[in-house]
Amino acid sequence: MLLDQFRVGPYLNFTYLVANEEGGEGVVIDPSYGIDPVLEAVDRRRVKVRYILNTHSHPDHVAGNREVRERTGAKVVAHRVAPLDQDLSVDDGDAVDAGRLKVRVLHTPGHTKDSVLYLFEGHVATGDTLFVGECGRTDLPGGDPAEMYESLHRRLRVLDDALVVLPGHDYGATPTSTLGRERAENYTLSPRTKEEFLRFLAE
Repeated sequence: MLLDQFRVGPYLNFTYLVANEEGGEGVVIDPSYGIDPVLEAVDRRRVKVRYILNTHSHPDHVAGNREVRERTGAKVVAHRVAPLDQDLSVDDGDAVDAGRLKVRVLHTPGHTKDSVLYLFEGHVATGDTLFVGECGRTDLPGGDPAEMYESLHRRLRVLDDALVVLPGHDYGATPTSTLGRERAENYTLSPRTKEEFLRFLAE
């Protein structure tokens, strides 16, 4: 599998180029500001970008959508409630196939109502739901601490420990992690009741 991680834009965003192989079909995840290095890699690696996968609708995760779509003809994918110009609307449990690259969608509201994770080939792109060592904010429009608890502790925390975490920003000690490491070290995933989690976020 081909997986390139790019730190782009003024907010330490991560954009990902994923394909089954060089010259194969693939996806771009969360095209942010300053998308040129990603487009150069698409050309250099001869990737046929079929889909643009948005983990949520905040501008720093979708700023490059139009440019990537115009350059590659890729279809924009987002959760069905995302206020975006989307070609393919997805919901929890849906699958997106780019050739041999199979991607599963997991709806994880909390940071925004339209937040999703994308699972593929032993990896999970977590957007702003989970960072290395932290979780996303819930105090912005559309954020909900109770939904974040459910997403982190009922949905994400129970996934395979071996999954490689691909966060939406370079906010942690390392650019990637594993879910097992995050379960062990990320204080936002420490076992808590919902009430304890809500008090913790409010502090």
